[in-house]
Amino acid sequence: MPLSEHEQRLLDQIEQALYAEDPKWANTVRISDPRTHYKRRLIRASIGFALGVVVMMVGVVISGSALIPLGVGGFVVMLAACLWGLSSWKRMNGFGDSPPSSGTGTPSGKQARRNRGTFMERMEERWRRRHDDR
Repeated sequence: MPLSEHEQRLLDQIEQALYAEDPKWANTVRISDPRTHYKRRLIRASIGFALGVVVMMVGVVISGSALIPLGVGGFVVMLAACLWGLSSWKRMNGFGDSPPSSGTGTPSGKQARRNRGTFMERMEERWRRRHDDR
């Protein structure tokens, strides 16, 4: 549902006030895309995975019982990097955003928050209720 002229003017005024109050923060928020954050995390996870492989191979290839924990540590680093990268990839691509439907009638706290709708939907609902009360 598109905004009315009055709502659009109010939104523009709020935006201009925000830019006037803190232009650096407003510019950062306007430009930033959440996917770039997850892409950076995915790149870091890939680097962590590669480092884990190197550490594991050093622990396995070099003989000596003292280096076995090093190989195990490298495997743990690889595993953690894979999990971190997978979670970032899922969020970046939007998988797992909707809560799974359960057989119970009462949603959990996190599901209840998600069922309320997005921020803009809640604000529009408040705006409608405000004008209906008059």
